[in-house]
Amino acid sequence: MFEVKIETHFSSAHHLLNYKGKCENVHGHNWKIEVTAQGCELDKSNILIDFKMLKKLTNEIIEYLDHKDLNELEEFKGESPSSEFIAKFIYYKLKEKIKEISRVDVWETETSRASYFELEE
Repeated sequence: MFEVKIETHFSSAHHLLNYKGKCENVHGHNWKIEVTAQGCELDKSNILIDFKMLKKLTNEIIEYLDHKDLNELEEFKGESPSSEFIAKFIYYKLKEKIKEISRVDVWETETSRASYFELEE
């Protein structure tokens, strides 16, 4: 099994719904995103997935989220845009284009991370 990872960042504001505490108020994060792809087969260049393509497709999604109030985006309307929800959102957006996507990790601080991945059946 091969695994490839890239990291990127974006900044945005959000507030959590159905939550009691400071995070129910609008606040911002400098999010760190890590995207992981896995697979058993390499191409003719012995590459699982081109880093440039993985970064490009991930950054297209990140550009949509960057410097926005996530609660105002159509996909997040009525949802609590938690780190977990953001990880799932990015995962499925990437999975539409890259079948090897296996995991998305979202850090809202240096010490707090949420992940989304699917269990193998």
